[in-house]
Amino acid sequence: MAEYHVPVMLNEVLDALAVKENGIYLDGTLGGGGHSSAILSRGGKLIALDRDDDALAEARARFERNGYDGYTIVKSNFKDAGRVLDELKIDKIDGALLDLGISSHQIDEPSRGFSYRFDGALDMRMGRDESLTAYDVVNEYSESELANILYTYAEEKFSRKIASAIVTARKKAPISSTLELADIIKKATPEFYHRQGHPAKKTFQAIRIEVNGELEGLAEAANTLAERLKSGGRLAIITFHSLEDRIIKQAFKLLCTDCICDKSIPICVCGHKALAKNIGKFKPSKQELGENSRSASATLRVIEKL
Repeated sequence: MAEYHVPVMLNEVLDALAVKENGIYLDGTLGGGGHSSAILSRGGKLIALDRDDDALAEARARFERNGYDGYTIVKSNFKDAGRVLDELKIDKIDGALLDLGISSHQIDEPSRGFSYRFDGALDMRMGRDESLTAYDVVNEYSESELANILYTYAEEKFSRKIASAIVTARKKAPISSTLELADIIKKATPEFYHRQGHPAKKTFQAIRIEVNGELEGLAEAANTLAERLKSGGRLAIITFHSLEDRIIKQAFKLLCTDCICDKSIPICVCGHKALAKNIGKFKPSKQELGENSRSASATLRVIEKL
């Protein structure tokens, strides 16, 4: 049976979290349960969150097959982790993980609409019971809104041309499928651009980020998880594109910095104290890159609670 999702940088994550027996760990992006299974196999207690019913079902089945116990699975966005911990009456945890990428299953399942390689409905929702879809974005957003999303969320250099082409095409009939959208993007961009990779890649990324609100509240979520750590507990976050990584890098920098006053002020007046220390930034090994090309864009950042 093919694995639902290949966990990225698994060994690095386990080393970073330093999982200890009976320690309490939160996996805010459960996916197919790859990282979580490894935490459970090392004797950790687990609180696992995900928005995707498919992922929740797969992870439950995986845990049962392996005879694991000591876990609680909650359908929730990781941005609500503080509320979930409060409801479970858990004050502090020994570690937390966020793997911000979409899963292999989501990419490879045409009906989810995440990929420009398969024909499927324009969906892209990580949680299928959520309201906004890629169809809504593509067919209802104004041309300027579309161009802004493509440029802001994917740094798409042809954002205006692509937005214009989308609006022109939808005047004839609604754009309803992934391959239809990919074809519109391909026709709207120059030939040389196609040789640099699939011309729809950045547009699909930007629409997915918009649909799922992926960047909204990300820094706040990192802060919340860091605050809920026990002394010596670690927070590990895997990002997959520069926008995510920039947010996490800045959030971690603030968490690991004492004074945040303007440098022109001779003495500290902010009273800000570092909550954590930086453990490091990590990239996939050469072996993993050879075995899983989708890991190439992954960056793991880790901090430890003081």
